[in-house]
Amino acid sequence: MTDRRSRDDIDDVVHQRHRLGIMVVLAEAKRADFAYLKKVLELTDGNLGRHLQVLEEAGYVELDKVFENGKPRTWVTLTRSGRSALSDELDTMERFIRRVRKR
Repeated sequence: MTDRRSRDDIDDVVHQRHRLGIMVVLAEAKRADFAYLKKVLELTDGNLGRHLQVLEEAGYVELDKVFENGKPRTWVTLTRSGRSALSDELDTMERFIRRVRKR
């Protein structure tokens, strides 16, 4: 569900610092549960929930809500589109860094 951007456009969905953090954690861990993301990113339930909603609506993450030992648990994974969007965002930031360092 990614849209076409010019090579130097920042993806506002990805670039927001908490969403970028979520995506980086998921790229490294393959999947993480809500409680883990909340802890490592130091977010409230509501804040994390809203960021996950934005990422899910963009097609960048999938949420799997399950019950384990009678307790609800939400697992979050990065989709193929999410991995691509993260890679594109990192490429864009690297281009910006190279341009600034050349000066």
